[in-house]
Amino acid sequence: MTAVVRTPSGEIASSPCGGLRARVAGTAVLLRASGALWIESAGMLVVADLHLEKGSAYAARGQLLPPFDTGETLRRLAAEVEALAPRAVVLLGDTLHDGRAEARMLMEDEQRLGAIAQGRQLIWVVGNHDADGPSRLPGEVADELTVEGLRLRHEPQAGPQPGETAGHLHPCARVVARGRGVRRRCFITDGQRVILPAFGAYAGGLSVRDAAFKGMFAPSPLVVALGADRAHPVPWSAVAGD
Repeated sequence: MTAVVRTPSGEIASSPCGGLRARVAGTAVLLRASGALWIESAGMLVVADLHLEKGSAYAARGQLLPPFDTGETLRRLAAEVEALAPRAVVLLGDTLHDGRAEARMLMEDEQRLGAIAQGRQLIWVVGNHDADGPSRLPGEVADELTVEGLRLRHEPQAGPQPGETAGHLHPCARVVARGRGVRRRCFITDGQRVILPAFGAYAGGLSVRDAAFKGMFAPSPLVVALGADRAHPVPWSAVAGD
């Protein structure tokens, strides 16, 4: 049985892959349990905020983290590419954690990224952490893209922005049930725009109840929380603040 939940301007339905089918400004998309967005009509896979080499950036400042975030993030991205065989992959900004991330990247991770790019477009939409884009890694650089009526950019803009598909804010939702709470990365959409969760292994998250989201959505947007193998629709009334 397929569950259907209504957003303020449309419907969102479960998919056999564990994702949720939705419409953003009239364009059909799939919100995948991985945190990736799939635009099937364009053959385009979109992921936001990979923050590659965040672990090595912290290590350089003396805060030691296991140095495996880039490999894990690219492994998950490669799995999405294998599952969907996209014609294009869009990296929606802050793909690199800082301007020296490429210099710190292991050769095997560069090769992973090269394999992801092979036979398809790889598009780097620039973000605030990687405003210049890559210098030697494969792909092309763009400030933003318009695809199938959707405007793909890194940072969401103030006020109504029909079709805006953005990252930057790393949305997370805390849901409390039976006295217990769980916090998960999530999509947030009202059917007119959507903000993607951070895809990076070490990327943090900001509560969708934070003031940074104020005024972007209809009064009761839909939150789509990421589970281990399923994306879960969560009504706004069930989302608690941090």
